[in-house]
Amino acid sequence: MTISPCISICKTDPVTGYCYGCGRNNEDKIKWKDENTSDEWKIENLKTIRSRLKGWHLESFNESYEYKINSGISLFKKANQK
Repeated sequence: MTISPCISICKTDPVTGYCYGCGRNNEDKIKWKDENTSDEWKIENLKTIRSRLKGWHLESFNESYEYKINSGISLFKKANQK
């Protein structure tokens, strides 16, 4: 099972239509929630998401997503639990 790339920073850039946190657009988000979406599509979408992000934004996403995969919670949510 491929973990959702949502890192709990859910704000959409009005110019690009991409989420500031995860880089997905609304169509991507809908497809991720669809129980019929394959892991193959999700893995390809993660590649697409990463191609949309650059520099510190990509580094920050990768760090938070990796943390979420390993701990079950994003770094943003962890920081807000304190």
